[in-house]
Amino acid sequence: MNILLFATNNLHKLREIREIMGLDVQILSLRDVNINEDIPETQDTIEGNAAQKARYIYEKTGMNCFADDTGLEIEALDGRPGVYSARYAGEGCSFDDNVDKILLELQGNENRKACFRCVICMIMNGKEYFFEGRINGVIIEVKRGKDGFGYDPVFVPDGHKQTFAEMPALLKNGISHRGRAAEKMVKWRKDEIAK
Repeated sequence: MNILLFATNNLHKLREIREIMGLDVQILSLRDVNINEDIPETQDTIEGNAAQKARYIYEKTGMNCFADDTGLEIEALDGRPGVYSARYAGEGCSFDDNVDKILLELQGNENRKACFRCVICMIMNGKEYFFEGRINGVIIEVKRGKDGFGYDPVFVPDGHKQTFAEMPALLKNGISHRGRAAEKMVKWRKDEIAK
């Protein structure tokens, strides 16, 4: 079985990626290889952070690995929170703190357009490959749903009525930014293996 190390200890992300990748590849978390320290995320782009995390893990382990970085880009906020999505309300903030901050900043604004963007950097045998997924939608005014994480309770993707946090995992993973990036990665790996 193929093994890939995912540069995360976020159990939500890990579960999502394992469901998307299927059973033909074993996805390990950082915990599985006893890496517990915070991985640097000091770049000013989503692509830069994904690459920085993947390189850090590859240099430590030598294992084929991948890392992702995700940003919520809100049109009325000039693309914020973007690369700062995970810590938008400040260092040590919670998901709820971040959501509350964007809802406050959008108060009274009719333009609720937003885009979730995810970039995966995979390092296979020392070479880097990038895969991007995005999904457009809107930010609603109140949180809805108990599943998902991050901004999921306030993001309704175009063409749907439910927030990401209200959707069954199978539906969300099939249309989400991370799901789309991961599907590109899966397809690329299958094509490489078939060569």
